[in-house]
Amino acid sequence: MITRTRTKLLIHAILIILVAVIAFPVIYALITSTLTFQQAYSYPPRLIPGTHLWQNIVEAWHRANFGRLFFNSTLISLVVSFVKIVLSLLAAFAYTHFRFRGRSILFPMTMVTQMLPLPVRILPTYQLMASFHWINSYYALMFPFFASTTGILLFRQFFMTVPRDLSDAARVDGTSPMRYFLQILVPISKTNIAALFVIEFIFIWSQYLWPLIVTTTADMRVVQIGLKMLLASEQIAPEWNVIMAGTIIAMLPPLVVLILFRKSFAEGIAMQSEK
Repeated sequence: MITRTRTKLLIHAILIILVAVIAFPVIYALITSTLTFQQAYSYPPRLIPGTHLWQNIVEAWHRANFGRLFFNSTLISLVVSFVKIVLSLLAAFAYTHFRFRGRSILFPMTMVTQMLPLPVRILPTYQLMASFHWINSYYALMFPFFASTTGILLFRQFFMTVPRDLSDAARVDGTSPMRYFLQILVPISKTNIAALFVIEFIFIWSQYLWPLIVTTTADMRVVQIGLKMLLASEQIAPEWNVIMAGTIIAMLPPLVVLILFRKSFAEGIAMQSEK
C-alpha cells in the first residue's frame, strides 16, 4: 500500500514538473508583460510579476492597431473555419454515400494534397490570386484555405461508422439524400464539427507567412503580423514588455475558442483515436 502511494506521488510529481516546463514560456511571457522596459532587461531575469500589465497592453494595442488586426483575423478565421466544415461535410458525404466514376482515384488524390505544405504551394497560389486581381484582399486571405483534407478525412471516417441501415430506412421512408444529410448526419457529427472548428480556427489565426505575402497595406494585416510590427527595428532594443503584452492579447481568442469547445473537442479527438 505504501509502495503504491509513493508510486502515485512520484508520477504526480513528474507530471507537475513536465506541465511546469511546458507552460514556463507562457508564464514567463505573462510575467514580462507586467514589467517596465528596464525590468524586462534586468539580470537575473525577474520571475515576479510587476504592476504595468495594463499600460503595456494599451501601448501594444495602439502601437500595432490591434483593433483592425483583430477584426481581420477574427473574420478570416471564422469564415474559413465555417466554409471548411461545410465543404468537408459535403465531400465526406459524397465519398461515403454515393458511387460515381473516379471515386476510387479522387479520394487518394485529395489525400496527396495533404503532403504539400503551404510553402511549396506559395508561388503558384500567389500567381493564381494575382491573375484574379485578389492580392491585398480578403479573397486572397481566405480562398486558399477553404479546402481541408483533414476535415474530409475526419468526417469520412465518422460517416463510415454510421450503420448503413439508417440511410436505407431513410430512403424507404422517402427521405431525400440532402434531407438525410442535414437532419441526421450533421446533428450526430456535432463533436467532430466542434473539433474541426477548434483546429481550423487556431490554424488560421496563427497564419503569418501567407498574409504577409498577399497583403500590402496596414488595414489588411492580421494579428501575427502586428506582433512583428511591435519589433520596431534591429537598431533599437525591443520592448519585450510591450511585445509580450501583444502576445498575450493575440493568445486570447484561440484560448477562448478552446475553452468554449473543450468538451466537444476532446470527445471528437477521442472518437477518432478509438477508430
